[in-house]
Amino acid sequence: MIEGKTFYLHTFGCQMNVNDSEHLASLLIAEGARKSDRLEESDFILINTCAVREKSVEKLFSYLGRLKEQKEKRGSLIICLGCVAQLYREKLLKKIPHLDLVVGPHQYQALPLLLRNLMEEKKVLTTWNRNWVELPITNEVRESRISAYVTIMEGCNNFCTFCVVPFTRGREKYRPLRFILDEVRRLAERGYLEVQLLGQNVNSYRDPESGADLPELLFRISEISGIEWIRFLTSQPKNFTRELSQAMASIKKVCHQLHLPLQSGSNRILQKMNRNYTREEYLEKVEYLRSLITDLSLSTDLIVGFPTETEEDFLETMELLEKIRFNNIFSFRYSPRPNTAASKMKDDVPEEIKIDRLIRLQSRQKEIQLELNRQLIGQTIKVLCLGRSKKGNLYSGRNEGYQVVNFSSPVEVSNRLVRVKITGCGPYSLHGELAA
Repeated sequence: MIEGKTFYLHTFGCQMNVNDSEHLASLLIAEGARKSDRLEESDFILINTCAVREKSVEKLFSYLGRLKEQKEKRGSLIICLGCVAQLYREKLLKKIPHLDLVVGPHQYQALPLLLRNLMEEKKVLTTWNRNWVELPITNEVRESRISAYVTIMEGCNNFCTFCVVPFTRGREKYRPLRFILDEVRRLAERGYLEVQLLGQNVNSYRDPESGADLPELLFRISEISGIEWIRFLTSQPKNFTRELSQAMASIKKVCHQLHLPLQSGSNRILQKMNRNYTREEYLEKVEYLRSLITDLSLSTDLIVGFPTETEEDFLETMELLEKIRFNNIFSFRYSPRPNTAASKMKDDVPEEIKIDRLIRLQSRQKEIQLELNRQLIGQTIKVLCLGRSKKGNLYSGRNEGYQVVNFSSPVEVSNRLVRVKITGCGPYSLHGELAA
Protein backbone atom coordinates (compact mmCIF):
# COMPACT_ATOMS: atom_id res chain seq x y z
CA MET A 1 0.00 0.00 0.00
CA ILE A 2 1.51 3.34 -1.10
CA GLU A 3 -1.39 5.75 -0.59
CA GLY A 4 -0.87 7.83 2.55
CA LYS A 5 2.78 6.77 2.93
CA THR A 6 5.59 9.30 3.10
CA PHE A 7 8.82 9.13 1.14
CA TYR A 8 12.21 10.83 1.38
CA LEU A 9 14.31 11.12 -1.78
CA HIS A 10 18.07 11.77 -1.69
CA THR A 11 19.89 12.40 -4.97
CA PHE A 12 23.57 11.90 -5.76
CA GLY A 13 25.04 13.02 -9.07
CA CYS A 14 24.36 15.19 -12.09
CA GLN A 15 21.42 17.08 -13.59
CA MET A 16 20.19 13.85 -15.19
CA ASN A 17 19.85 12.30 -11.74
CA VAL A 18 18.05 15.38 -10.40
CA ASN A 19 15.56 15.17 -13.26
CA ASP A 20 15.17 11.41 -12.73
CA SER A 21 14.34 12.10 -9.09
CA GLU A 22 11.67 14.57 -10.16
CA HIS A 23 10.10 11.81 -12.27
CA LEU A 24 10.39 9.29 -9.43
CA ALA A 25 8.68 11.64 -7.00
CA SER A 26 5.91 12.24 -9.55
CA LEU A 27 5.31 8.49 -9.87
CA LEU A 28 4.84 8.09 -6.12
CA ILE A 29 2.71 11.22 -5.68
CA ALA A 30 0.41 9.91 -8.43
CA GLU A 31 -0.10 6.82 -6.23
CA GLY A 32 -1.11 8.93 -3.23
CA ALA A 33 2.23 9.09 -1.41
CA ARG A 34 3.51 12.30 0.16
CA LYS A 35 7.02 13.71 -0.24
CA SER A 36 8.79 14.55 3.02
CA ASP A 37 11.85 16.66 3.73
CA ARG A 38 12.55 14.65 6.88
CA LEU A 39 14.19 11.26 6.54
CA GLU A 40 13.20 10.39 10.14
CA GLU A 41 9.48 10.62 9.34
CA SER A 42 9.47 8.65 6.08
CA ASP A 43 8.10 5.20 5.29
CA PHE A 44 10.18 4.90 2.11
CA ILE A 45 13.77 6.18 1.82
CA LEU A 46 14.86 6.35 -1.81
CA ILE A 47 18.47 7.01 -2.81
CA ASN A 48 19.12 7.92 -6.45
CA THR A 49 22.76 7.16 -7.17
CA CYS A 50 25.71 8.09 -9.38
CA ALA A 51 28.50 5.70 -10.42
CA VAL A 52 30.63 7.96 -12.61
CA ARG A 53 33.34 8.47 -9.98
CA GLU A 54 34.66 6.10 -7.33
CA LYS A 55 34.32 8.85 -4.72
CA SER A 56 30.56 9.15 -5.34
CA VAL A 57 30.14 5.39 -4.84
CA GLU A 58 32.11 5.56 -1.58
CA LYS A 59 29.82 8.37 -0.37
CA LEU A 60 26.80 6.26 -1.23
CA PHE A 61 27.93 3.22 0.76
CA SER A 62 28.68 5.45 3.73
CA TYR A 63 25.21 7.02 3.45
CA LEU A 64 23.50 3.63 3.13
CA GLY A 65 25.34 2.35 6.19
CA ARG A 66 23.98 5.22 8.29
CA LEU A 67 20.39 4.29 7.36
CA LYS A 68 20.48 1.04 9.35
CA GLU A 69 19.48 2.85 12.55
CA GLN A 70 16.55 4.54 10.81
CA LYS A 71 15.30 1.18 9.55
CA GLU A 72 15.53 -0.34 13.02
CA LYS A 73 13.72 2.61 14.65
CA ARG A 74 10.86 3.17 12.22
CA GLY A 75 10.93 0.16 9.92
CA SER A 76 11.44 2.37 6.88
CA LEU A 77 11.95 0.60 3.57
CA ILE A 78 15.23 1.55 1.90
CA ILE A 79 15.46 1.62 -1.89
CA CYS A 80 18.60 2.14 -4.00
CA LEU A 81 18.00 3.45 -7.52
CA GLY A 82 20.03 4.67 -10.47
CA CYS A 83 23.46 3.96 -11.84
CA VAL A 84 24.99 2.22 -8.81
CA ALA A 85 21.91 0.01 -8.61
CA GLN A 86 22.40 -0.98 -12.26
CA LEU A 87 26.14 -1.53 -11.88
CA TYR A 88 26.31 -3.49 -8.61
CA ARG A 89 22.86 -5.15 -8.56
CA GLU A 90 22.71 -8.15 -6.17
CA LYS A 91 26.04 -7.16 -4.61
CA LEU A 92 24.29 -4.21 -2.99
CA LEU A 93 21.90 -6.45 -1.05
CA LYS A 94 24.81 -8.59 0.14
CA LYS A 95 26.91 -5.61 1.20
CA ILE A 96 23.98 -3.65 2.73
CA PRO A 97 21.67 -6.24 4.38
CA HIS A 98 19.17 -3.60 5.51
CA LEU A 99 18.58 -2.52 1.88
CA ASP A 100 15.16 -3.63 0.58
CA LEU A 101 15.04 -2.88 -3.13
CA VAL A 102 17.47 -2.22 -5.99
CA VAL A 103 16.10 -0.62 -9.19
CA GLY A 104 18.04 0.39 -12.32
CA PRO A 105 17.24 3.43 -14.51
CA HIS A 106 15.32 1.45 -17.13
CA GLN A 107 12.80 0.12 -14.60
CA TYR A 108 11.62 3.28 -12.88
CA GLN A 109 8.09 2.90 -14.26
CA ALA A 110 7.76 -0.29 -12.18
CA LEU A 111 8.64 1.43 -8.88
CA PRO A 112 5.06 1.83 -7.53
CA LEU A 113 4.26 -1.83 -8.15
CA LEU A 114 7.56 -2.92 -6.62
CA LEU A 115 6.90 -0.89 -3.48
CA ARG A 116 3.41 -2.36 -3.13
CA ASN A 117 4.91 -5.86 -3.21
CA LEU A 118 8.00 -5.02 -1.19
CA MET A 119 6.79 -6.52 2.08
CA GLU A 120 6.88 -9.97 0.46
CA GLU A 121 10.54 -10.14 -0.53
CA LYS A 122 13.64 -8.14 -1.28
CA LYS A 123 14.14 -7.66 -4.99
CA VAL A 124 16.55 -6.49 -7.65
CA LEU A 125 15.15 -5.14 -10.93
CA THR A 126 17.81 -3.92 -13.33
CA THR A 127 16.84 -5.34 -16.73
CA TRP A 128 17.42 -3.26 -19.85
CA ASN A 129 14.68 -1.57 -21.85
CA ARG A 130 15.52 -0.66 -25.45
CA ASN A 131 12.45 1.50 -26.00
CA TRP A 132 11.80 4.97 -24.62
CA VAL A 133 9.52 4.88 -21.57
CA GLU A 134 7.69 8.17 -20.93
CA LEU A 135 7.52 8.90 -17.20
CA PRO A 136 5.18 11.46 -15.62
CA ILE A 137 6.41 14.63 -13.98
CA THR A 138 4.49 17.17 -11.92
CA ASN A 139 5.63 20.76 -11.46
CA GLU A 140 5.31 20.52 -7.68
CA VAL A 141 8.34 18.20 -7.51
CA ARG A 142 10.62 20.34 -9.68
CA GLU A 143 13.49 21.96 -7.83
CA SER A 144 12.92 25.34 -9.48
CA ARG A 145 9.84 27.37 -10.39
CA ILE A 146 11.56 29.10 -13.29
CA SER A 147 14.20 26.74 -14.77
CA ALA A 148 13.38 23.14 -15.68
CA TYR A 149 15.33 20.06 -16.73
CA VAL A 150 13.89 18.25 -19.75
CA THR A 151 15.38 14.89 -20.73
CA ILE A 152 15.66 14.34 -24.49
CA MET A 153 17.74 11.14 -24.64
CA GLU A 154 19.44 8.57 -22.46
CA GLY A 155 22.43 6.27 -22.73
CA CYS A 156 25.61 6.33 -24.79
CA ASN A 157 27.09 4.33 -27.67
CA ASN A 158 30.63 5.72 -27.49
CA PHE A 159 32.27 3.42 -24.91
CA CYS A 160 35.01 5.78 -23.81
CA THR A 161 37.41 3.48 -21.99
CA PHE A 162 37.07 5.28 -18.62
CA CYS A 163 33.29 5.73 -18.66
CA VAL A 164 30.73 3.53 -16.93
CA VAL A 165 27.65 5.17 -18.51
CA PRO A 166 27.02 2.50 -21.20
CA PHE A 167 26.94 -0.09 -18.40
CA THR A 168 24.55 1.90 -16.19
CA ARG A 169 22.34 3.75 -18.68
CA GLY A 170 22.62 1.41 -21.65
CA ARG A 171 22.65 2.26 -25.34
CA GLU A 172 21.30 5.50 -26.70
CA LYS A 173 17.55 5.91 -26.93
CA TYR A 174 15.78 9.08 -27.89
CA ARG A 175 12.64 10.69 -26.55
CA PRO A 176 10.03 11.44 -29.23
CA LEU A 177 10.03 15.09 -30.27
CA ARG A 178 6.29 15.48 -29.61
CA PHE A 179 6.72 14.48 -25.95
CA ILE A 180 9.55 16.99 -25.52
CA LEU A 181 7.56 19.82 -27.10
CA ASP A 182 4.47 18.97 -25.02
CA GLU A 183 6.49 19.14 -21.81
CA VAL A 184 8.11 22.46 -22.77
CA ARG A 185 4.71 23.97 -23.69
CA ARG A 186 3.33 22.96 -20.29
CA LEU A 187 6.35 24.52 -18.60
CA ALA A 188 5.87 27.76 -20.53
CA GLU A 189 2.21 27.85 -19.51
CA ARG A 190 3.29 27.56 -15.86
CA GLY A 191 5.68 30.51 -16.19
CA TYR A 192 9.00 28.73 -16.68
CA LEU A 193 11.51 30.88 -18.55
CA GLU A 194 14.38 28.41 -19.09
CA VAL A 195 14.68 24.79 -20.15
CA GLN A 196 17.84 22.71 -19.91
CA LEU A 197 17.80 19.76 -22.33
CA LEU A 198 19.53 16.73 -20.84
CA GLY A 199 21.17 13.56 -22.09
CA GLN A 200 24.46 11.72 -21.86
CA ASN A 201 25.18 12.65 -25.51
CA VAL A 202 22.59 15.23 -26.58
CA ASN A 203 24.13 16.08 -29.93
CA SER A 204 23.44 12.57 -31.20
CA TYR A 205 19.69 13.17 -30.70
CA ARG A 206 17.36 11.88 -33.43
CA ASP A 207 13.60 11.95 -33.09
CA PRO A 208 12.61 8.25 -33.47
CA GLU A 209 9.48 9.27 -35.40
CA SER A 210 10.64 12.00 -37.80
CA GLY A 211 14.43 11.82 -37.68
CA ALA A 212 14.71 15.46 -36.55
CA ASP A 213 18.13 16.23 -35.04
CA LEU A 214 19.22 18.52 -32.20
CA PRO A 215 19.39 21.74 -34.28
CA GLU A 216 15.80 21.09 -35.43
CA LEU A 217 14.72 20.40 -31.84
CA LEU A 218 16.31 23.66 -30.67
CA PHE A 219 14.48 25.57 -33.39
CA ARG A 220 11.12 23.97 -32.55
CA ILE A 221 11.51 24.77 -28.83
CA SER A 222 12.50 28.36 -29.64
CA GLU A 223 9.09 28.83 -31.28
CA ILE A 224 7.31 28.20 -27.97
CA SER A 225 6.16 31.50 -26.50
CA GLY A 226 7.30 32.20 -22.94
CA ILE A 227 10.56 30.25 -23.01
CA GLU A 228 13.43 32.74 -23.01
CA TRP A 229 16.57 30.63 -22.55
CA ILE A 230 17.44 27.17 -23.91
CA ARG A 231 20.50 25.16 -22.82
CA PHE A 232 21.64 21.62 -23.59
CA LEU A 233 24.17 19.19 -22.14
CA THR A 234 26.23 17.11 -22.42
CA SER A 235 27.83 17.19 -25.88
CA GLN A 236 30.47 14.84 -27.28
CA PRO A 237 33.14 16.75 -29.23
CA LYS A 238 33.47 14.13 -31.96
CA ASN A 239 29.94 14.73 -33.23
CA PHE A 240 29.58 18.40 -32.37
CA THR A 241 28.85 19.63 -35.87
CA ARG A 242 29.16 22.97 -37.66
CA GLU A 243 25.41 22.83 -38.16
CA LEU A 244 24.93 22.73 -34.39
CA SER A 245 27.35 25.64 -33.97
CA GLN A 246 25.35 27.62 -36.53
CA ALA A 247 22.09 26.77 -34.72
CA MET A 248 23.56 28.04 -31.42
CA ALA A 249 24.56 31.28 -33.11
CA SER A 250 21.35 31.88 -35.07
CA ILE A 251 18.60 30.82 -32.65
CA LYS A 252 18.29 33.77 -30.27
CA LYS A 253 16.88 31.81 -27.34
CA VAL A 254 19.78 29.33 -27.27
CA CYS A 255 22.23 30.50 -24.60
CA HIS A 256 25.77 31.32 -25.64
CA GLN A 257 27.06 28.67 -23.26
CA LEU A 258 28.38 25.18 -23.93
CA HIS A 259 29.75 22.30 -21.89
CA LEU A 260 32.13 20.37 -24.17
CA PRO A 261 34.18 17.71 -22.32
CA LEU A 262 37.81 17.63 -23.47
CA GLN A 263 39.07 15.06 -20.88
CA SER A 264 42.75 15.40 -21.92
CA GLY A 265 44.95 17.65 -24.03
CA SER A 266 47.18 14.77 -25.11
CA ASN A 267 46.41 12.98 -28.37
CA ARG A 268 48.02 9.82 -27.04
CA ILE A 269 45.78 9.82 -23.97
CA LEU A 270 42.69 10.78 -25.99
CA GLN A 271 43.32 7.72 -28.17
CA LYS A 272 43.66 5.48 -25.11
CA MET A 273 40.42 6.99 -23.84
CA ASN A 274 38.70 6.13 -27.16
CA ARG A 275 37.44 9.70 -27.52
CA ASN A 276 37.65 9.64 -31.35
CA TYR A 277 38.93 13.20 -31.78
CA THR A 278 42.31 14.90 -31.50
CA ARG A 279 43.30 18.02 -29.61
CA GLU A 280 43.58 19.78 -32.97
CA GLU A 281 40.02 18.80 -33.93
CA TYR A 282 38.68 19.92 -30.56
CA LEU A 283 40.45 23.27 -30.88
CA GLU A 284 39.15 23.72 -34.43
CA LYS A 285 35.55 23.22 -33.25
CA VAL A 286 36.03 25.75 -30.43
CA GLU A 287 37.60 28.32 -32.74
CA TYR A 288 34.80 27.95 -35.28
CA LEU A 289 32.14 28.34 -32.60
CA ARG A 290 33.87 31.41 -31.17
CA SER A 291 34.04 32.93 -34.64
CA LEU A 292 30.23 32.80 -34.63
CA ILE A 293 29.66 33.57 -30.93
CA THR A 294 32.20 36.02 -29.56
CA ASP A 295 30.77 35.95 -26.02
CA LEU A 296 30.70 32.14 -25.74
CA SER A 297 30.97 30.76 -22.20
CA LEU A 298 32.75 27.40 -22.44
CA SER A 299 33.15 24.74 -19.76
CA THR A 300 34.73 21.30 -19.89
CA ASP A 301 35.66 18.09 -18.05
CA LEU A 302 39.29 17.08 -17.49
CA ILE A 303 40.79 13.88 -16.06
CA VAL A 304 44.33 13.74 -14.69
CA GLY A 305 46.32 10.61 -13.99
CA PHE A 306 44.78 8.37 -16.66
CA PRO A 307 46.82 5.15 -17.08
CA THR A 308 50.27 5.83 -18.62
CA GLU A 309 49.79 9.63 -18.46
CA THR A 310 53.25 11.22 -18.36
CA GLU A 311 54.25 14.70 -17.26
CA GLU A 312 54.49 15.60 -20.95
CA ASP A 313 50.89 14.43 -21.53
CA PHE A 314 49.73 16.49 -18.56
CA LEU A 315 51.57 19.60 -19.80
CA GLU A 316 49.73 19.25 -23.11
CA THR A 317 46.48 19.49 -21.14
CA MET A 318 47.82 22.57 -19.34
CA GLU A 319 48.77 24.07 -22.70
CA LEU A 320 45.20 23.75 -23.99
CA LEU A 321 43.91 25.19 -20.72
CA GLU A 322 45.97 28.31 -21.45
CA LYS A 323 45.02 28.46 -25.12
CA ILE A 324 41.27 27.92 -24.78
CA ARG A 325 40.73 29.70 -21.44
CA PHE A 326 37.61 27.89 -20.26
CA ASN A 327 35.09 29.79 -18.15
CA ASN A 328 34.78 26.76 -15.90
CA ILE A 329 36.13 23.22 -15.61
CA PHE A 330 35.13 20.05 -13.79
CA SER A 331 38.33 18.18 -13.04
CA PHE A 332 38.98 14.78 -11.49
CA ARG A 333 41.66 12.30 -10.64
CA TYR A 334 41.28 9.11 -12.66
CA SER A 335 39.73 6.19 -10.83
CA PRO A 336 38.95 2.84 -12.55
CA ARG A 337 35.26 2.03 -12.93
CA PRO A 338 33.87 -1.53 -13.12
CA ASN A 339 33.41 -3.13 -16.55
CA THR A 340 35.24 -0.37 -18.43
CA ALA A 341 38.15 -1.08 -20.76
CA ALA A 342 40.43 1.21 -18.73
CA SER A 343 39.80 -0.84 -15.60
CA LYS A 344 41.82 -3.61 -17.28
CA MET A 345 44.76 -1.23 -17.75
CA LYS A 346 47.38 -0.86 -15.04
CA ASP A 347 46.52 2.17 -12.90
CA ASP A 348 50.17 3.17 -12.93
CA VAL A 349 50.15 6.88 -12.10
CA PRO A 350 50.92 7.18 -8.38
CA GLU A 351 48.21 8.82 -6.29
CA GLU A 352 50.52 11.58 -5.08
CA ILE A 353 51.26 12.53 -8.71
CA LYS A 354 47.53 12.56 -9.54
CA ILE A 355 46.91 14.87 -6.59
CA ASP A 356 49.78 17.17 -7.58
CA ARG A 357 48.57 17.43 -11.18
CA LEU A 358 44.99 18.11 -10.10
CA ILE A 359 46.15 20.90 -7.76
CA ARG A 360 48.24 22.49 -10.50
CA LEU A 361 45.39 22.27 -12.99
CA GLN A 362 42.78 23.69 -10.62
CA SER A 363 45.08 26.44 -9.35
CA ARG A 364 45.76 27.78 -12.83
CA GLN A 365 42.10 27.46 -13.81
CA LYS A 366 41.11 29.48 -10.73
CA GLU A 367 43.40 32.28 -11.92
CA ILE A 368 41.96 32.14 -15.44
CA GLN A 369 38.38 32.29 -14.14
CA LEU A 370 39.20 35.32 -12.00
CA GLU A 371 40.79 37.06 -14.99
CA LEU A 372 37.74 36.35 -17.18
CA ASN A 373 35.26 37.39 -14.49
CA ARG A 374 37.03 40.71 -13.91
CA GLN A 375 36.33 41.61 -17.54
CA LEU A 376 32.60 41.66 -16.71
CA ILE A 377 32.90 44.27 -13.95
CA GLY A 378 30.99 47.39 -14.96
CA GLN A 379 28.79 45.55 -17.47
CA THR A 380 25.01 45.21 -17.10
CA ILE A 381 23.84 41.68 -17.91
CA LYS A 382 20.68 39.60 -17.83
CA VAL A 383 20.33 37.27 -14.83
CA LEU A 384 17.75 34.55 -14.22
CA CYS A 385 17.02 35.09 -10.52
CA LEU A 386 16.46 31.76 -8.76
CA GLY A 387 15.68 33.21 -5.33
CA ARG A 388 17.41 34.37 -2.18
CA SER A 389 21.14 33.78 -1.87
CA LYS A 390 22.62 31.85 1.04
CA LYS A 391 25.15 34.67 1.32
CA GLY A 392 23.47 37.38 3.36
CA ASN A 393 20.55 39.55 2.28
CA LEU A 394 21.14 39.01 -1.43
CA TYR A 395 19.50 37.37 -4.41
CA SER A 396 21.16 34.67 -6.51
CA GLY A 397 20.83 33.59 -10.11
CA ARG A 398 22.74 32.70 -13.23
CA ASN A 399 23.63 34.71 -16.28
CA GLU A 400 23.49 33.46 -19.85
CA GLY A 401 26.99 32.00 -19.40
CA TYR A 402 25.68 29.90 -16.48
CA GLN A 403 27.81 31.79 -13.96
CA VAL A 404 26.50 32.34 -10.43
CA VAL A 405 25.54 35.97 -9.82
CA ASN A 406 24.79 37.22 -6.28
CA PHE A 407 23.25 40.68 -6.21
CA SER A 408 21.39 43.19 -4.09
CA SER A 409 17.90 44.44 -4.88
CA PRO A 410 15.53 46.78 -3.04
CA VAL A 411 12.53 44.84 -4.38
CA GLU A 412 11.50 41.17 -4.64
CA VAL A 413 12.85 39.72 -7.88
CA SER A 414 12.76 35.93 -7.40
CA ASN A 415 11.83 33.78 -10.42
CA ARG A 416 12.34 36.56 -12.94
CA LEU A 417 14.79 37.66 -15.61
CA VAL A 418 16.40 40.87 -14.38
CA ARG A 419 19.23 43.18 -15.36
CA VAL A 420 22.16 43.32 -12.98
CA LYS A 421 25.17 45.63 -12.99
CA ILE A 422 28.31 43.67 -12.12
CA THR A 423 30.32 45.43 -9.40
CA GLY A 424 32.76 42.73 -8.34
CA CYS A 425 33.71 39.08 -8.64
CA GLY A 426 35.59 36.11 -7.32
CA PRO A 427 36.85 33.13 -9.33
CA TYR A 428 33.58 31.25 -8.89
CA SER A 429 30.87 33.93 -8.88
CA LEU A 430 29.93 37.45 -9.88
CA HIS A 431 28.59 40.18 -7.57
CA GLY A 432 26.32 43.06 -8.47
CA GLU A 433 23.25 45.17 -7.92
CA LEU A 434 19.90 45.35 -9.63
CA ALA A 435 20.13 47.80 -12.53
CA ALA A 436 17.69 50.66 -12.76
